[in-house]
Amino acid sequence: MTHPGLPGIWQWLIAVLMIIALLQVLLQPAVKHRTRLTMSVDRIPLLGAVSRFFNASPWPLFCLKFIVAGLFLLVIAAGLFGTPIAERNLATTLTWTIWWAGIVIVIFFFGSAWCAVCPWDNLAGWMVKHTLWRRNDEASLGLRVPKWWRNIWPALIMFVGLTWLELGVGVTTDPYMTAVLALVMVVLATVYLAVFEGKAFCKHVCPVGRTIGFYSQLAMVELRPRSTQTCADCRTLECYYGTEEIEACPTHLVMGRLTQSTYCTACSACSMSCPHDNVSWRLRSPAVEAIQHARPHWDEAWFMLGLLALTTFHGITMMPFWEQGMSSLAQLIGDSGQLLWSFSLGMLLILLIPVLLYAVLIRLMQSLLPVKIGFKQLFARLAFISLPLAFTYHIAHNLNHLIRESRGFTDVLMNPLGRDTLPLGSHELHMRHINPLIPEQLLFALQALLIAFGFWLALKVLQHRSTDVLDEAHSLRIAYLLPGLGFILLVTVFNLWLLAQPMVMRM
Repeated sequence: MTHPGLPGIWQWLIAVLMIIALLQVLLQPAVKHRTRLTMSVDRIPLLGAVSRFFNASPWPLFCLKFIVAGLFLLVIAAGLFGTPIAERNLATTLTWTIWWAGIVIVIFFFGSAWCAVCPWDNLAGWMVKHTLWRRNDEASLGLRVPKWWRNIWPALIMFVGLTWLELGVGVTTDPYMTAVLALVMVVLATVYLAVFEGKAFCKHVCPVGRTIGFYSQLAMVELRPRSTQTCADCRTLECYYGTEEIEACPTHLVMGRLTQSTYCTACSACSMSCPHDNVSWRLRSPAVEAIQHARPHWDEAWFMLGLLALTTFHGITMMPFWEQGMSSLAQLIGDSGQLLWSFSLGMLLILLIPVLLYAVLIRLMQSLLPVKIGFKQLFARLAFISLPLAFTYHIAHNLNHLIRESRGFTDVLMNPLGRDTLPLGSHELHMRHINPLIPEQLLFALQALLIAFGFWLALKVLQHRSTDVLDEAHSLRIAYLLPGLGFILLVTVFNLWLLAQPMVMRM
């Protein structure tokens, strides 16, 4: 069964909003040094009380970790011993329909907060350190990650592999495979924690953690010092080194120098160890970090482009024409059985297209700019334009899954192993199809606003990062932006076209 795509009226609305955004960006000159508009969460009555509650003691966060870890272990038990019917088993419904679809939406509102309660990392920590939250450096060998491994290429490879397992092998419809995959992630996290210092797995290998980290650059919240002067005057750096009771920053960040959220795991170690109570969450514009503060690195640029390519690939595989295309390709190359060779080839081609398109446009932009800048440097600097395009389409796509396919989850939660259940009948499938959790027009409105918002953010990133490339002797001209504008426009139009197509249900 398929879901209806975005109606024409909403597509026209997106087109109008895109034109307005384009005019606004092109007519308004970029400012190199922008004034940041932020507000401490502490000043908001309810949110401030919640923030202070979690910072006052490790117990509240530990309770959340314990609850999430308990659900995770239940997922593993359901996958290993429950029904093989995917839509009746907690392992597949909670993992792929609720968590995998909802985590991207959570990032927009709460940044990297999921990493603080991640069961992979917490179970690994409890097993290796033999303590719930207190510091125990002797439990690990504490080796430094080799220099050649000190990047996020492993995370990108893992992300591509996870997508291959999810969509090619069909892990999303196999409770047993879902449980095995979950156990593998715990084992990897445990081995890395036992061998290397800090959270090397989270920083360099975990595909979910790195996705959360990069998308957190566009989140509405950030963890930052209340007073930069207090951090400047600090000589003990408890936020970095920790205390006798509280561990050091697991990803080696100094709060006083923190300008981007990419590697922050929201573990709260810095906020609990700071003797000046100078660390807090604050609200901000979701565009500032990607526009100004995030540093361009070669491996990070590839991960951001990988996010864009993989989210687009997810959308394509949900289209009715995908299976027909795979069947035709299988006949062409003589593939049979599960069509894994056909799927792998199709996946490789689709992932390469946006990357190659971006590389060609960067080369063209390099020739237009009046200053000399290396291809690799420009490639990395402007890769941030792909981040809002991937993020907003990712949310819009996942909203479809979350709102349409999560009906009936309460029944699964009451019977997590799915004992004595049957596959969904045609009537249940039909009810899921016509009765989403929110009105369908509201869903379409949210998707339309998200695509337009991503287009506007990408334009702002392009404008400001292109301005930073030029020196004081050169002003930014529209002609310099044309290749980047073409890339943003092509990706947005294609994402809009994907949303307009009927989408095949996973369960």
